[in-house]
Amino acid sequence: MGNYTREEILQMVEEEDVEFIRLQFTDMFGAIKNIAVTTRELPRALANQCMINGEQIAGMDPEKGSDLYLRPVLDTFAILPWRPQQGKVARMICNLYWPDGTPYKNSPRYILERVAEEAEQEGYTCYIDPECEFFLFHTDDNGNPTTVTHEKAGYLDMSPLDLGENARRDMVLTLEDMGMEVESSHHEAAPAQHEIDFSYGEIRDIADCIMTFKMAVRIVAKRHGLHATFMPKPRAEVNGSGMHIQFSVFKNGRNLFEDADHPGELSEEARYFIGGLLAHSKEMALITNPLVNSYKRLVPGYDAPTELTWTENNQNSLVRIPVTRGEGTRVELRSPDASSNPYLVFAVCLAAGLDGIRNKISPTKSSNIATQDQETEHLPETLKDAIELFENSTWIRGILGEEFCRTYLAQKKDEWLRYTRQVTDWEVEEYLYRL
Repeated sequence: MGNYTREEILQMVEEEDVEFIRLQFTDMFGAIKNIAVTTRELPRALANQCMINGEQIAGMDPEKGSDLYLRPVLDTFAILPWRPQQGKVARMICNLYWPDGTPYKNSPRYILERVAEEAEQEGYTCYIDPECEFFLFHTDDNGNPTTVTHEKAGYLDMSPLDLGENARRDMVLTLEDMGMEVESSHHEAAPAQHEIDFSYGEIRDIADCIMTFKMAVRIVAKRHGLHATFMPKPRAEVNGSGMHIQFSVFKNGRNLFEDADHPGELSEEARYFIGGLLAHSKEMALITNPLVNSYKRLVPGYDAPTELTWTENNQNSLVRIPVTRGEGTRVELRSPDASSNPYLVFAVCLAAGLDGIRNKISPTKSSNIATQDQETEHLPETLKDAIELFENSTWIRGILGEEFCRTYLAQKKDEWLRYTRQVTDWEVEEYLYRL
């Protein structure tokens, strides 16, 4: 993304014939919201004078009022390549503030900003490299999404097996047009499954990129007559979609995960960061894996993590250590899925890892494959389990805030209750004939 001043944005809008500007923000469940203003109103928007009624925003406390002001982040200005070339449309990501000038603390972007700033006060800067997976399915005659695909491609296949190659190429070009650096893209293991990876970047910048990526992928897919979904497990018989995240933490210009005295080995700080991720993984699962469907991905046999271990090569482990060493030494967390809110995921993961460093939390398991006589802990198996762990965690409330957690929990409990009352096709098939 750019590094713009107010005057540069006004000049670009005039030179590029921009007619509308979308002022965007993200709610607690990862949905992009926006209002659009004309170029005539842009100076007012840049002066932080555009207001929204927040009554319908998830997490709003009605006792505090409903009016919120949008403060555009200038560096996020981008022209949307898929909109008309005459009378173009641009967007800016915004922070939310109360009329008295205090930040709206339930904003996911604010939560990540606060955690990253607290880390910076201790001298830490976090860089990440997420791997974002998604499916491309056909739509029906009415344009509604299905889980149907005609392709049979697998990992790293190309056309003519990979029938989504053209759509994926257009997605990458669109993201590049918006100022993002895409590192690579490829077909994933399941038919119709794809992955696009960003270049390594600062944690707050990458969170903004992920939200833009999700928006662009859906829109480009629709232009190709397809439906892009970040649902973690849309089909039972194939791998689900994750959002693996590779972390590194720098201090004084040095990657703390590199052991300078023992080349090729992890530093103590890297081990403690892993220890923090493992120690807090259960209580933050409701953030990293927020849906009923999320836990149908986290099962053995589909390259998804199920064990609270760390390793270099065991696909069941929560944390993997990529082979790159030196300045490129990183720690990969494999549990987050593609449906999660990246601002919240990155915030709790950074907080967990730094808690490990501060308190010197040693990893609970440090073997490539746990032996049969070892007691291996596991991630929650259902959304209900994740809700209980989240609700009982004082640590997670300290990161996200009491008010945020209260609202988030209420929504997730309702989601679980609605799910348990459904009669599924499996139940009808299993019981109706026999009983």
